[in-house]
Amino acid sequence: MSRTGITDAGEGTSRRLFVYNGGFLWQPRLRHILAQAGFSLCTGRPKEDDCVGVWGRSPTAARGERIAARSGATLIRIEDAFLRSLHPGRSGEPPLGLLVDRRGVHFDGRKPSDLEHILATHPLDDAALLARARDGMARMKAAHLGKYSAVDPALPVPQPGYVLVVDQTAGDASLTACGADRARFVEMLVRAQEENPGTRVVIKTHPETTRGLRPGYFNEADLSDRVSFVDTAVSPWTLMEGAVAVYTVSSQLGFEAILAGHRPQVYGQPFYAGWGLTEDDMPVARRERRLTRAQLFAAAMILAPVWYDPYRATRAEFEDVLAALEAQVRAWREDRAGWVAGGMRRWKRRTVQAMFGAQRRVVFEDNPGRAAARAEAAGRRHMIWASSAEDSVRAVRVEDGFVRSRGLGARLVPPLSLACDGHGIYYDPRQGSDLERLIAASPGLSEAAQDRARRLIRQLLRDRVSKYNLGGEPVPLPAGHRILVPGQVADDASIRLGCGSVATNRALLQAVREANPAAVIVYKPHPDVQAGLRAGAVPDASRWADVVLAEAEIAQLLEVVDEVWTMTSLSGFEGLLRGCRVVTMGVPFYAGWGLTRDHGAVPQRRLSVHGVTLEGLVHAALIAYPRYRDPVTGLPCPVEVAVDRLARGPLPGRGAWLGGLARMQAAMARRGSFWGS
Repeated sequence: MSRTGITDAGEGTSRRLFVYNGGFLWQPRLRHILAQAGFSLCTGRPKEDDCVGVWGRSPTAARGERIAARSGATLIRIEDAFLRSLHPGRSGEPPLGLLVDRRGVHFDGRKPSDLEHILATHPLDDAALLARARDGMARMKAAHLGKYSAVDPALPVPQPGYVLVVDQTAGDASLTACGADRARFVEMLVRAQEENPGTRVVIKTHPETTRGLRPGYFNEADLSDRVSFVDTAVSPWTLMEGAVAVYTVSSQLGFEAILAGHRPQVYGQPFYAGWGLTEDDMPVARRERRLTRAQLFAAAMILAPVWYDPYRATRAEFEDVLAALEAQVRAWREDRAGWVAGGMRRWKRRTVQAMFGAQRRVVFEDNPGRAAARAEAAGRRHMIWASSAEDSVRAVRVEDGFVRSRGLGARLVPPLSLACDGHGIYYDPRQGSDLERLIAASPGLSEAAQDRARRLIRQLLRDRVSKYNLGGEPVPLPAGHRILVPGQVADDASIRLGCGSVATNRALLQAVREANPAAVIVYKPHPDVQAGLRAGAVPDASRWADVVLAEAEIAQLLEVVDEVWTMTSLSGFEGLLRGCRVVTMGVPFYAGWGLTRDHGAVPQRRLSVHGVTLEGLVHAALIAYPRYRDPVTGLPCPVEVAVDRLARGPLPGRGAWLGGLARMQAAMARRGSFWGS
């Protein structure tokens, strides 16, 4: 049984849940989440051992309440969880979680709810649970997440030093439950001014009111030279930072104010009131326990909800939902102004459109100069494929991510990840990049972030996921101290920009043999070169290498070698993940942080940073830097979903058009520069 007494999916026979609201039937997400909670939806007449489901205290709930009372069936009240979605439900976006309550409903303080029961009786003293809660609060603050997360932290807020008063939508069930009306909101506004003489008052409008979906309680008549509205999509977390006090009736912003360190004045009876964290104008007498912020958060965000994984259509943990929202909100914030893309080869445009054009279609412009002008004129952002960018062009540079695809980019297999960099690009050490900044800041990562990186490393190793995931059978290697030398494409930008005297595959092999005369040297040509798609072949590689392996999978090779010597290949990074000693002859993004032995001209700015760990490097390069798109749902996704798709699928094909173009490319392979990335 679950903590609420309701059978969870997988723990027993699914219970029949009879519903009389069409939304339960025509919204697939609701059906899926309730199925994960152990219910099968039905219509008709319930029996005594069945359940009846209603949506909170909505206008349609009365019908289900009457039927439950007559039949003796258990009444289940269902509401959105507190980390719901990017946009309000009335915009049509489905929730990421539900509260499924057999005692009452969380926003109605007249009667206990399952959430209140947890808050009142659960020990809430488990160290691991409270650590998860503290990390969850920190992640929500860092990513500016809330019930509705389509907010822009870059939008301006009033100068600090104001009182924040929270408006709500007229007729909201939480207000009806405590008898609140416009008079109650006006009273709250008056008292906010009386109790804070001379202080500016800012009224935060509800997102649904801003969108014109439902009216609020405050209007222009309530404004004065001291009172003003904030009705833009500002981050509540940013608003909280500038507030000296927070007043609310029952808004979830009151809960988020607690998480932000405030002690809000509460004029209703929301779930978060009465636990010693608020000043309550309408106390709930039965709530006598005193809780910490972490305990309140643990109950409301980790223990009570049924969370949902939108990628795999399964039940999820709170952290899974956090990761999903972090990915989705990043895409929303970066793409909401729209993009003009320059320097994009035509075969890449479909992927770029899918990755960046969900809100406003990407505009493509071949001429880089015109692309910049069009972006400025339209108020859009300007992006350019990194390898085609000139140093003088100021734009966000785009490149493939490090967990890319199942197949080669040179064969026109579309990527699951792309990296956007507003300061440079990761393979150019001549200047800083967003990735370099993330790595330099990684010693300050929380323990939870490092744990996530450790789990990701284990996932990559378990599933043998690398950049291209080409497959291949294990190859026996001679005994001895084995050194893997990965070949690279001759004109690769990372070699042109990040290598010195050793800048060819032949020179690399020579250098490795000279430094390691007794070692077993294993040379693996780059897949694009081996396929005849790019330059960089070394026909006489066996002069220096003991073994030349063309078809072996890189992830399997890294499991059986001791060292990796490379110019700038990503194989060096993948070798670090697998515990190999890595020697760099150039300056790849992972060089210079104390994790590799470096012979290249590493910039001093990297050498001055101390404390970078493998977990910090992985978090920067695979979690924080790239964007990922789930090829199944089309949603922005966290890296763990992309790795899972690459390991187990399903993955859509590249399509007939790209397949034909790839075959044409193979026939014209001698003109490799034409097809370069």
